Parts: sequence; C-alpha cells; structure tokens
Amino acid sequence: MMVEPSWWSMRPASNLKPATYRCPFCGKHLASMSEHVLIAPEDDRSKRRHAHMDCVQRARQAGRLPTRDEWLAATRGPRPSLGARLRGLLPGRRLDE
Repeated sequence: MMVEPSWWSMRPASNLKPATYRCPFCGKHLASMSEHVLIAPEDDRSKRRHAHMDCVQRARQAGRLPTRDEWLAATRGPRPSLGARLRGLLPGRRLDE
C-alpha cells in the first residue's frame, strides 16, 4: 500500500548533461538541457522526480503539491496569541491577575 506524501520539497533544476527525464504529471519527456523543477516527497531525495515547471505550477494551484511550510500551517491550527505565549514563560504567575 502506497501512502500519499503530506508535503513536497521543490527546487529549480536544469539538465547540465544530455539526460532525458519523464514528467510524472503529464508523462511527456523533458527536453535535454532544459530548465525544470526537481520535486521530492517529504524531502526523500531517493524518490525525487523531474517535472515541467508548468505541470508543477498547475498541481500546486490545484492543491496537490503542498510545501512543508504550507502543510505545517494547515495541520498546526492557529498560533497562540502573544499574551498566551508570555503567560507560558512565567512559571506560577499569570499576567492577568
């Protein structure tokens, strides 16, 4: 059973050697020596894939390729207020007393 990754790392890439890659989104080949995007599920470099910039942009707009920061923001919930964080720094004392 394959588990869908929660987040993806992405970085710009370019073929510096005459290698051919296949985009995981559209299935078409990336032209040799072309600029593209390198994506890796949950920063697992062994599973990285090369993709067209346009394909990655469409997947991101559709919400299928969240970054780590976007995933953390969605799973953590709202951040505590400044007052709540300050109260946590003072052991045994409350600022509102």
